Amino acid sequence: MKYVLFGAACLVLVLAFVFGSSYYKGQQAEKYGFLAQENAELFVRDHSQTLGSDDAKVYLVEFMDPACETCAAFAPFIKKIMADNPGKIKLVLRYAPFHDGADYFVKILEASRKQGKYWETLDIMFKSQPYWASHSNPQPQRIWEFLPRVGLDIEQLKKDMNDPAIIKIIEQDLADAKTLNVQKTPGYFANGKPLQNFGYKQLHQLIQSELNANYPN
Repeated sequence: MKYVLFGAACLVLVLAFVFGSSYYKGQQAEKYGFLAQENAELFVRDHSQTLGSDDAKVYLVEFMDPACETCAAFAPFIKKIMADNPGKIKLVLRYAPFHDGADYFVKILEASRKQGKYWETLDIMFKSQPYWASHSNPQPQRIWEFLPRVGLDIEQLKKDMNDPAIIKIIEQDLADAKTLNVQKTPGYFANGKPLQNFGYKQLHQLIQSELNANYPN
């Protein structure tokens, strides 16, 4: 009798796990309906920073590195596409700090989020990038010359950037990048579809194809 009860209890636990997992995936699929049910979380994590309307039907996921010159160059291009299609595109930023020492700048970004200055900090990072991220002569400490322009509490920022939770965010994003075969930055996905051939024109075509499919009128 004891073994029967134990087996029944195990079965209940297994069924509860399966149901819970299926329910979670169903919720994810409903929230991010444009993605395959089994891998929605690879593209959008709970910690992911987003920009744009929650009602947008086109999600543009970008694996980026704050020290990446191409990421900085594409930022205005992405902003323009979003401005040209108000409410239709949601940008999701994921981290792929492939450059040496780039984790340092991700930590600053995540710390700035606590002060409600994430996007302003990213913007000043990209604009000042040539001064601190030169690949021939990197000077990471020079970033601190520019951050006060955003209106950040610098002392608090320096404390917050040491939060161990930020390391976990970076590790998770890098793991997802590896699973999705992102080998360089920026890596783009529009509604889960990867940008196969890199370029401004190709990215515009990929996004436009999803806009056309989801907003036929």
